[in-house]
Amino acid sequence: MKKINAVDIIILVGVIIALFVGIITTKHFRQTADKQIEATSKITFQVFLRGVTVTGEEFPIKNNDKTFITIRNVPYTELKVLSVKSESRMTALPTTKVKEQYILIKDPTQPAIYDAVVTITDVAKITKDGAVVGGNKIKMGLPVTLEGENYKFNGTISDVKVISDVKIEDAGENNQIG
Repeated sequence: MKKINAVDIIILVGVIIALFVGIITTKHFRQTADKQIEATSKITFQVFLRGVTVTGEEFPIKNNDKTFITIRNVPYTELKVLSVKSESRMTALPTTKVKEQYILIKDPTQPAIYDAVVTITDVAKITKDGAVVGGNKIKMGLPVTLEGENYKFNGTISDVKVISDVKIEDAGENNQIG
């Protein structure tokens, strides 16, 4: 009979451990990655675009269009835009009125700078930690890039809502700048 060396013992112990882990997994004592998904649901999330420079008459992202989204510098897919709200930068001026201490007006020093909120919809896997889209957890503060035919804007997610069997109505927001 042959001598048993250290390599044979390591291989035998590895096979025994693999069998043990396999038995535990099949008997549902250990949770695998696909078991962590609780549901699949439609979500909406808002992307806040700060300081976008637009010199044209219309904001380039429009309601009901498709925009290609990149999450954490990883291209994902085209998603539907539900609504777009864009406002030019505002500045506060003091006022002499007793009830109001200041008024907001368009900032004349930044006429082409806008802040926008774009609402997007997708189907996500819902886990204990939140919604997962394209392998990324969709949470507030996540950096994303929206890209279309004539624009590429960087923003952050500012709101996430899980929609459960609710029909999403078009917001009908005006896309005109100003």
